[in-house]
Amino acid sequence: MSFRAITQAVPRLNRSQLFVLANKPETFESAASSVADVVMFEIEDAVPPDQKAQARQNVIEALNDFDWGEKSMSMRINGLDTPYMYRDLVDILEAPTERLDLVLIPKAGNAADIYAVDVLVSQIEEAMGRKNRLGFQIMIETAQGMANIDEIAAASSRNDSLHLGENDYAASVRARMKVVGGANPDYHILTDADEDGTRKRHWGDMWHYAISRLVVAARANGLRPVDGPFLDPADTEGFRAAAMRAAVLGCEGKWGNDEPSMLLANEVFSPSVDDVAQARRVLRAAEDAASVGGGAATLDGKPVFMPQIRQAQALVAQADMIESKKTHS
Repeated sequence: MSFRAITQAVPRLNRSQLFVLANKPETFESAASSVADVVMFEIEDAVPPDQKAQARQNVIEALNDFDWGEKSMSMRINGLDTPYMYRDLVDILEAPTERLDLVLIPKAGNAADIYAVDVLVSQIEEAMGRKNRLGFQIMIETAQGMANIDEIAAASSRNDSLHLGENDYAASVRARMKVVGGANPDYHILTDADEDGTRKRHWGDMWHYAISRLVVAARANGLRPVDGPFLDPADTEGFRAAAMRAAVLGCEGKWGNDEPSMLLANEVFSPSVDDVAQARRVLRAAEDAASVGGGAATLDGKPVFMPQIRQAQALVAQADMIESKKTHS
């Protein structure tokens, strides 16, 4: 292990993140009753400039008026290059509510962007005597952000998670995208010709590098990596496949904008009953070995190594959080 210890972000479930338009208060009740782990109010691109002030007020009222249960509550602020961001933070954080847990910083380009938000948030929290310390979700959705992702991930002790914004990212790098978060049939390889001269085409995942890079930067700094949206609501199998690819690469969750996508995300990013049972067996084997002098642990006649133990600890901790959420819902 490195001499530099990694401080892990505050533990929280982020399997599913529900995108809610802050200028559409008629959707808030269903969001509060949804299965989402995180509810994120959108005040950025999808809210027109002349509706942003009312959208902020809607968020304040929603945080106070609805029972959000065990959900983590987030808000996507406007970009630092707009005249709206400071009011997003001032209006919400000076309001009489501490139910907001996170803000999502869009289009982060470098560490200075995170520092700028941190300074303003820290001043407001101190001035208002806020007890609930705000965490930062950070969107990587530009070439600059991806190039500087390591410094961004390490920029603040408030950092909670990194999120890939496929739509803007594709535009930034000029990628040829068919479906946001989905596959492109042109991204494929051809096999050699068989005896009949036939060549088979195998699709690849055009998001593989971006997601892998995001995962590495997040994990290296104790943060959660979260995949962004899959914007074809009619293609549930496509959503599931995209979520599974992200999960295999190390992501903890995925965005969506309706209850079916939240159910799918929770399913994909939750450990199976069998995996949890096996993880508990690994931990018991490690505990048994420690109780008799700390010798090498074995399970089913095979040695249990530290990476297995660490993976088991993480999996069991997640399973316990999921069970706790079920208990309190």
